[in-house]
Amino acid sequence: MTQKFDVVVIGAGPGGYVAAIKAAQLGLKTACIEKYQDGEGKLALGGTCLNVGCIPSKALLDSSWKFHEAQDGFAVHGINHAGVTMDVPAMIGRKSNIVKNLTGGVAGLFKSNGVTVLQGHGKLLAGKKVEVTGPNGVEVVEADNVILASGSRPIDIPPAPVDQKIIVDSTGALEFQEVPKRLGVIGAGVIGLELGSVWSRLGAQVTVLEALDTFLMAADTAVSKEALKTMTKQGLDIKLGARVTGSEVQGEEVVVKYTDANGEQSITFDKLIVAVGRRPVTTDLLASDSGVDIDERGFIFVDDYCATSVPGVYAIGDVVRGLMLAHKASEEGIMVVERIKGHKAVMNYDLIPSVIYTHPEIAWVGKTEQALKAEGVEVNVGSFPFAASGRAMAANDTGGFVKVIADAKTDRVLGVHVIGPSAAELVQQGAIAMEFGTSAEDLGMMVFSHPTLSEALHEAALAVNGGAIHIANRKKR
Repeated sequence: MTQKFDVVVIGAGPGGYVAAIKAAQLGLKTACIEKYQDGEGKLALGGTCLNVGCIPSKALLDSSWKFHEAQDGFAVHGINHAGVTMDVPAMIGRKSNIVKNLTGGVAGLFKSNGVTVLQGHGKLLAGKKVEVTGPNGVEVVEADNVILASGSRPIDIPPAPVDQKIIVDSTGALEFQEVPKRLGVIGAGVIGLELGSVWSRLGAQVTVLEALDTFLMAADTAVSKEALKTMTKQGLDIKLGARVTGSEVQGEEVVVKYTDANGEQSITFDKLIVAVGRRPVTTDLLASDSGVDIDERGFIFVDDYCATSVPGVYAIGDVVRGLMLAHKASEEGIMVVERIKGHKAVMNYDLIPSVIYTHPEIAWVGKTEQALKAEGVEVNVGSFPFAASGRAMAANDTGGFVKVIADAKTDRVLGVHVIGPSAAELVQQGAIAMEFGTSAEDLGMMVFSHPTLSEALHEAALAVNGGAIHIANRKKR
């Protein structure tokens, strides 16, 4: 007999598993289909984020930063030491254990919430039927509602074909068993900068080849300039306007050819990471008669509520328009399930925070100053450097600043941009304020505990209208 569900979710990443849990919590009979297997051949829930993305990369970032601090940052605290070394296999093992614990945790949440797990490849057929091709053959399940959450995979480029040995993608870069002496990274985006930072801290000579002439184009200009200066100082050789044209693996190294303002160049690496972005996983996801519309790049067309062209079929996360971020996918999953249940849930796509977990961290929410000026919006800007923060001084982590942008007429906060310690946490405070239409003056009047890094946000908000206390104001109120 064919199994039938109220909701079937294809994909158990941060969009899919959250949607499945929420659906079960709301009393809907729910199944979640996933095919990904770990290195031991066992089903692993959690998608790219938990298995080979957000979580493992942050584990390596934290381990490598602690090693860097032990080498170069402890002396100022009066901590004397010598001969600190890094056991790379142990670091990779720790990362793998974290991943295993979290993916196992998702399995536990499915069980406790009553979500049925179907192992295999899910494919949407006509009439909201889903074909599941798994270890035990093929079965077809029926659903009143289907949520497509199949995620994304790294983009391949012809000039640098990935072999996961010398030339790797972001997944392969998480599994190095030793520090490469010369490491190349194609792409100066989030993934490239984070992975480049990990191996640079451990001793690799890192060169980043970025085709664009602008560094971190999506970030506020002041933040991107500070980030480029800081990362260059940390040892990353970032070459802008460097378009890779070819590569050749020669034994245990790879020769990469690229063009820049000086013409054709070549450089040799021991390892090369291709980190030029990600593309949606929609290959063999939809039967030809499924009725779901898809564009030439593989993205599924949806409306503001993630509904596709077929009633009762939704798509969320990396397979639809917008930022490819785990937290965006999760909230879309919750919105969709709430709407399936008849609730009027909506999502504010203007306030999705972006974060780069380098050191210093980089994070922003809302619009950049350059974007607002291009739209003709008059703004007032307030900034506060962490060099003037008592808490940052105490932690010996004073690089960067907080920037608050407000509408010059209404004083409503339109953007918060941070480069510095705990940027990801601070920008979330800005997002909360912006969600409720808070003005810079009101944000500046809130009480922030002392001493904290969050006081930098407080002071930046005060600085918008010339009221900052702990720095000289550019204008008088």
